[in-house]
Amino acid sequence: MTGTDLSGLMDLTVGTLTLGKILTSLLTLLVCLLLVRILLKLARKLLGRSRLDLRVQKYLLSGAKLLLYIVTALIVVDSLGIPITSLVALLSVGSLGVTLAAEDILGNVAGGLVILSSHPFTIGDFVEVGGTSGTVEEIGLNHTKLVTPDGLLVMLPNKELASSQMTNYTVMGSRRVIQKVTASYDAPTDTVKAACFQALDMTEHILPQPAPTVRLTNYGESAIEYTVYCWTEPAHYWDVYFDLGEHLRKGFEDHGVEMTYNHLNVHIVEDRT
Repeated sequence: MTGTDLSGLMDLTVGTLTLGKILTSLLTLLVCLLLVRILLKLARKLLGRSRLDLRVQKYLLSGAKLLLYIVTALIVVDSLGIPITSLVALLSVGSLGVTLAAEDILGNVAGGLVILSSHPFTIGDFVEVGGTSGTVEEIGLNHTKLVTPDGLLVMLPNKELASSQMTNYTVMGSRRVIQKVTASYDAPTDTVKAACFQALDMTEHILPQPAPTVRLTNYGESAIEYTVYCWTEPAHYWDVYFDLGEHLRKGFEDHGVEMTYNHLNVHIVEDRT
């Protein structure tokens, strides 16, 4: 086939497009797809070396893949001689409309990415945020699920979690248990402390370090307040808290210490007139 014949073949029209332009666009498409594959492979390798959560890596790769495919489509359309200015403007207006309509959803997604990348808590941690406390059951891209101590499932928007003050009771590996009791002014301080330490010895799952302590913390109107401190693993917090409360009563009984309460004494005076 001569050059003239080949040139004539390239000038053949299919609708409003020439065969040469169609072949050029196909070649452009193949090159773009090859570049997309190389770029995604490079991005996957770079993210694999990072410390980002696997789910964050997956979302970033999906977003990058979608963006590269959109760019590829625009390049191929432009190579066909179709004006893309109006198409880009239409995509911009459409994306703006979607952004405004899904502002809360996008905010939650951004919050989810922040949580997954910064790791303020993980599944199984006991946290408190916005007046709600519970164990983290699931961390999603839109919501985080908490199971409260009374068995309720609470779904918190990630936008709120990422922007609110949050307390993680698990991440440090131990929690301090605090119990306050009152004793009569007639009870010697050493006797009260001995009763409290007996209660501590009777309670399981208390960590030896930091060592449990008992302190006199307040002089009340009709009683002296003592505070008992000890540490335990987060999983045993409530067991230690309630068991220690019961054992304190037993310790006071064994040591003859009166556990006082607010009361009113009424004295009747005989009228001798």
